[in-house]
Amino acid sequence: MYKENSTPIMEKLDAMAQQYRKNAEKTARIAGESMERYHIPPELYGVHDVKRGLRDADGKGVVAGLTTVSQVTASRMENGVRVPEEGKLYYRGIRIQDLVDGFISRDRFGFEEIVYLLLTGELPDEAQLDEFHEIMSEYQILPERFKSGIIMKMPSDNIMSMMEKCVLSLHAVDPNPDDTSIENVMRQSLELIARFPAMAVYSYQASQYFRQGESMVYHRPDPTKTIAENFLIMLRPDGQYTQLEARLLDLALVLHAEHGGGNNSAFTVHVVTSSGTDTYSAIAAALGSLKGPKHGGANLKVMEMFDDLKKNVPDWKDEAVLTEYLRKLLDKEGFDRSGLIYGMGHAVYSVSDPRAEILKSYAEKLSIEKGCHDEFQLYADVERIAKELISAKRKIYKGVCANIDLYSGFVYKMLGIPTDLYTPLFAIARIAGWSAHRIEELINSAKIIRPAYLAIREPRDYVPMDER
Repeated sequence: MYKENSTPIMEKLDAMAQQYRKNAEKTARIAGESMERYHIPPELYGVHDVKRGLRDADGKGVVAGLTTVSQVTASRMENGVRVPEEGKLYYRGIRIQDLVDGFISRDRFGFEEIVYLLLTGELPDEAQLDEFHEIMSEYQILPERFKSGIIMKMPSDNIMSMMEKCVLSLHAVDPNPDDTSIENVMRQSLELIARFPAMAVYSYQASQYFRQGESMVYHRPDPTKTIAENFLIMLRPDGQYTQLEARLLDLALVLHAEHGGGNNSAFTVHVVTSSGTDTYSAIAAALGSLKGPKHGGANLKVMEMFDDLKKNVPDWKDEAVLTEYLRKLLDKEGFDRSGLIYGMGHAVYSVSDPRAEILKSYAEKLSIEKGCHDEFQLYADVERIAKELISAKRKIYKGVCANIDLYSGFVYKMLGIPTDLYTPLFAIARIAGWSAHRIEELINSAKIIRPAYLAIREPRDYVPMDER
């Protein structure tokens, strides 16, 4: 347990906060004066046929590249008409359900196997997987004095920001940081994948100690354990966990590992990589993307919504009251008045999200072990009722489904994982996909990614200072 006095660090942070408050009024005035000058009339996007968000009017993504890493499908063509169907997710051409069934049926952890598949394009045999475990075990220890020199030097209450700082700091201790050869990038990718759990957990422990006055316990990862097991070992003061807990966390990592090249953070990796920059800069940029609440923070909104639901619906089995609560959400009369039922709907999936379907089935098993099956049933009831309400209210004939965020936060809650680590856990999984997309971009891209923006401001004359 760490005992060092945290006062000097907190004094520095307090001084920075005071300086921020001192300048806040001035910067707010400047921003207020500038806002109108940034505004672009929404109708101009239609006039100029601009694909906002790189999506067509029907929400379908604009094709910006080719990939062999993964595929997301949610429809099929019938007589020239696109028809919605059950969602499917493929890693390197293999259906996610088959991959999950493959390692669970043999009572194996699966995340390391999936990392190997995403990075190399093929599933490992037993000898290759054993060797891969050895490599990852060697890489998972952070460089000497990294905890004290980087993580504890300036702790943050946002763990994603700390992870960005950690990733960029690794550039300084890499003997060959800017080499973009595939061999070197593969080595860097494996190191980052192995080190992400320690970066996240140690950053959280430091934040709790320096900012919240909590005890700080650092456990070294066990080289004989998997990434999922080591995450729980490092997080929990006693380092203990059940096999079901570790298996379910491992499954969550597998389901979050990759989701096509068009998602915001993967596309960020492609864009930044195309400039020729180093691995650390590309992955730090991806972390910045995932940090956004419209991307990686979605399950936090789900948890906040359910906290509000429990306050307003004390009897979870009263379906009439539950339905009315959800109807108010859609009418912008409840929770954050956004008109959304968080955890429902997806940019691609409409009939079903295969990740949610898989995670839901195993979440129920853990809820029984944890004695909270009634709460699991509440989530299932919300999913069922929300489908009907949204389809009727929004007139969505193609259907609407629960996405993985509906159940992932609940799983993390059952595992005792603090909410500050929900999005970092997403990053711990998705670094596998980011690495695969970076390597794919390096091998196949010959051009820097540079889409066009249409300038709509008319030219004007310069006005001298004394005439303004």
